[in-house]
Amino acid sequence: MQAARTFLSSSSVSLDGKGADINDYANKAMSLLSRDILEGPDADSFDLETIEEPFFSKKFAVLINVLSRYRLEENMKCIVFVKRIIVARVVVQILQNLKCLDFWRCEFLVGCHSGLRNMSRDKMSSIIEKFSSGEVNLLVATSVGEEGLDIQTCCLVVRFDLPETVNSFIQSRGRARMSKSKYVFLLERGNHSQEKLLDDYITGEIIMDKEINLRTSNDMFNCLEENIYRVNDTGASISTACSVSLLHRYCDNLPRDIFFVPSPSFFFVDDVDGIVCKLILPPNAAFRQVNGQPCPSKDEAKRDACLKACIKLHELGALTDFLLPGQGSRKIKVSTTNNSESNKDDDESFREELYEMLIPAVLRPSRCKLDSSFKLHFYYIEFIPIPADRRYQMFGLFVINRLPEESEKLDVELHLARARIVKAGIKYLGKIEFNKEEMILAHNFQEMFLKVLLDRSEFTPSYILLGNDGALDMDSTFYLLLPIKQKFYGDNMIDWPAVKRCLSSPAFQDPMGLSLHDSYLPNESLKLLGGTYNKADVIGSLVYTPHTDLFFFVDAILDGTNAKSELNGATYAEHFKQRLHIKLSHPEQPLLKAKQLFCLRNLLHNRQLESTESEARELMEHFVELPPELCSLKIIGFSKDMGSSLSLLPSLMYRLENLLVAIELKDVMSSYFPEASQISASGILESLTTERCLERISLERLEVLGDAFLKYVVGRHNFISYEGLDEGQLTRRRSDIVSNSNLYELSIRRNLQVYIRDQHFEPTQFFALGRPCKVVCNPDREATLHPKNIDPDRRENCNLRCTKSHHWLHRKTIADVVESLLGVFIVECGFKAAFAFLHWIGIKVDFENSAFYRVLDASSTNLSLMNYMNISELEELIGYTFKRKGLLLQAFVHPSFNKHSGGCYQV
Repeated sequence: MQAARTFLSSSSVSLDGKGADINDYANKAMSLLSRDILEGPDADSFDLETIEEPFFSKKFAVLINVLSRYRLEENMKCIVFVKRIIVARVVVQILQNLKCLDFWRCEFLVGCHSGLRNMSRDKMSSIIEKFSSGEVNLLVATSVGEEGLDIQTCCLVVRFDLPETVNSFIQSRGRARMSKSKYVFLLERGNHSQEKLLDDYITGEIIMDKEINLRTSNDMFNCLEENIYRVNDTGASISTACSVSLLHRYCDNLPRDIFFVPSPSFFFVDDVDGIVCKLILPPNAAFRQVNGQPCPSKDEAKRDACLKACIKLHELGALTDFLLPGQGSRKIKVSTTNNSESNKDDDESFREELYEMLIPAVLRPSRCKLDSSFKLHFYYIEFIPIPADRRYQMFGLFVINRLPEESEKLDVELHLARARIVKAGIKYLGKIEFNKEEMILAHNFQEMFLKVLLDRSEFTPSYILLGNDGALDMDSTFYLLLPIKQKFYGDNMIDWPAVKRCLSSPAFQDPMGLSLHDSYLPNESLKLLGGTYNKADVIGSLVYTPHTDLFFFVDAILDGTNAKSELNGATYAEHFKQRLHIKLSHPEQPLLKAKQLFCLRNLLHNRQLESTESEARELMEHFVELPPELCSLKIIGFSKDMGSSLSLLPSLMYRLENLLVAIELKDVMSSYFPEASQISASGILESLTTERCLERISLERLEVLGDAFLKYVVGRHNFISYEGLDEGQLTRRRSDIVSNSNLYELSIRRNLQVYIRDQHFEPTQFFALGRPCKVVCNPDREATLHPKNIDPDRRENCNLRCTKSHHWLHRKTIADVVESLLGVFIVECGFKAAFAFLHWIGIKVDFENSAFYRVLDASSTNLSLMNYMNISELEELIGYTFKRKGLLLQAFVHPSFNKHSGGCYQV
């Protein structure tokens, strides 16, 4: 019943005018099977009379009888050979529905060139494997099963249709490998021609055996006329004998769908000199037609045409240098040293590698000693607070070498708490000479404020040592940040008095030679923890409170308030005694108005959305009142305004360093292709900054643009340059080129990984002159400092800044930078610069003009389809007139359409 349905629904069945009779025949056959066999009470005791002609032949009934007889034998395996593909399909589906033969587990085996959509080489291999393992024990096969099947447990071979040659007779019998196997022929009773044919096969086999054992002829073949094509680079060769199978294999690898199975077509023409084979390939092949040479027979003509086609396919790149379908030819190599990377799991792209991070050359440490004079370039650092509710001490940046001109355009927004912003930039104001003493003062001042901001625990002792002689050799960068009095050029531009006042603080004086005298007038002095100091020195200073282990800026002295003043219903003295168990000795002293020393933050992160305070709260500055006797004076002249400015400088310098790195990359690219000089350094910096940096710039948007453009230009290049590649091969080749693994390797070649910024700025790991990185990294310690086997989720907490600025990068991140750089070239410079960048990175996207015009000329063969489509209406609909209408027509041609000599939308 199912077989009849299959027969009717098969795409290979063509119903003509007698279709109604065929339909009626099939319906009666299904009815008979359903009533008499499948639902009969005696289905297990099968009677040949149940199946009658004309619905089923007696030969088929005998086959069922044979299978029923042998079903009781143990470990039985059987192969039934038939001539036609449709017979194999129908026999299997009928046998699968017979209850009396449920012992037999059936499958049919036909060639992959049979035209069946679901029969491929993989499917054939799967069926043979099932038969070998015993999952299938009955195989209905065409001649494709006569050779190559080595099933040692097969013990029954049935020839439903007689073999056509002695070779077929011998080969099919050889499939029964077990001893005492049976070889059954189904002959029509009274058909003498079939009986004679079988006798001839038996006689022929006897003659062949005798000739082999007792050779009677001395005839020899002087030569075999066989043409051979050889590839010199690999040594691969192909002859006319195997060219047909190779051509079929090539067609098997072409794209297919449920409506179309690609296969070659052969037409033979009688010529004066012999028979000529005209070979037509599918519309999605590298070319459509080839004509062979005149040959004595059709077989020779077919082989000659196939060999000629294979040679042309190799020349076009459709066959590799190993004469196999697919990619790999030397003509179409992917620009990577290891193409196998593209076949690895996606997890490979997320594998982390350890790389050094580039330090800008202009800021690298000088080999000079600090005990000599320097001429330093001076840059005024400008702060513009929004809102203008804070005052900032003016500072300057001093470097040995002048910064690139483009870095002077630095414009960065620093985001503070409660939605406040400070806009910062630099302006070049010339050169200033530092003598030996000034260099030491500048170094000590920078060491001092970096300790206060980042290593304040070192400021808790009563004596702090400054001026480590060996610090310069370990610094990652060399520059000075000093307070200035004015931004205009002049000899007294640097606020040296403020620097000297800070460094003259008692905390930096040797306690053995320091003597503090209470010689100040009572109205001009305050008793602090550790001594009596002038009020003028206390105001604008940094103090330390041991009972809270905190540092404070002293903003003013509250003359009208002392420890006897009330605080929330009690006096300050009572508050300190009850809460902190501290009894004040000088409660009559005025209190200090102080602001707590802040902790440094990453100010490059946009914190506007984090604020939940009101506008009134945004303008408020928080102060506390402190009794002077609980405060230890640390730095005189280290005011709140100076501290506010210094809190901005690490984030500003981090952005400046990254901008200088982007400028270095721009200079490297400009030395190879001039188009790179047109791009902005800020654009390059954006393309080097990942989302993990938590900054307001990121490569994400540029990466999306670059990814789309890269796929387009690579696809266009492949389409125009490689006419021998089909749709699937073009797609795979494009995927190989734009894959993360290939982009990663190309990036490593150009050393792009050292420019990438993939970590957010961590102020505690800010190192400069005066605060060297103490984690010395060398080959012996590298594995210990940066262990590999750490959970990626915990890696963020384990990142350690070393003297080589190592950091971990995903391979995909490095690949993404290529796409983001491509994106910024497109946005700022256009396609020409983008092409130049791709050529520099190692991706070829240009093509020969001749190849472009070849594609256009080849499309003219599709103009014969103009009668099938209304091109004018389509052009009017989309609002564009095509100059080359052949390509437009080809875009609408399905490969199953074979009424023209052109291609289809897959090529």
